[in-house]
Amino acid sequence: MYKIMIVEDDQSIATLLSSHIEKYGYEAIAVDNFETVFEQFEQQAPHLVLLDVNLPKFDGYYWCRKIRQISTCPIIFISARAGEMEQVMAIESGADDYITKPFYYDVVMAKVKSQLRRVYGSYAPSMDERLVELEGLKLYPERPELHFRDEQILLTKKEAILVEALLSKYPKTATRDALLSKLWDDESFVEENTLNVNIARLRKKFTDLGMEEAIETVRGLGYRLNVTWRS
Repeated sequence: MYKIMIVEDDQSIATLLSSHIEKYGYEAIAVDNFETVFEQFEQQAPHLVLLDVNLPKFDGYYWCRKIRQISTCPIIFISARAGEMEQVMAIESGADDYITKPFYYDVVMAKVKSQLRRVYGSYAPSMDERLVELEGLKLYPERPELHFRDEQILLTKKEAILVEALLSKYPKTATRDALLSKLWDDESFVEENTLNVNIARLRKKFTDLGMEEAIETVRGLGYRLNVTWRS
């Protein structure tokens, strides 16, 4: 199920957006603490973000730039600011689309579905699909999906990178430095806890596939796959 994060401080609009999103079969995640938008994005790993410009503390442009440091997921601005400069600033900050208020909710959903198709679905760029496999666990990095037996789960781009790194190193340990270098370029500042958050989120997805304790922590070094599921 696709997850849509709503960053909107008007509670009535956020509630209506959530209702429409869920009506279309997606999961709606409405942010309620506007000082920790980036942290919530990292924890939830949504597939798309609906982002207002006028927000408490920091504006939407700021949060868009922060998200773009770690993700290429679609970001659609929804704002009462209808000026040309505001829309230019949104696009330059990394947004994929811009919708002005007041708006029709069906139009918003049409744009959401279009972005999801473009990035994850039928409109995604075609390429020779790769498959990385280990002991019945199958990773399709370009989708990105993880399959095990009759179950499958969607990954974020960074989760897919982590899984591929762990698979390629098995049975050896993937060091923290090696994993960080694959996720972020050398010019990006990365907090120490960022990799821990991504690993924790990935462990939950393995659990959702019925694979308990699939990622083992090697103290002082990094992480490795624990293929106990094959027994």
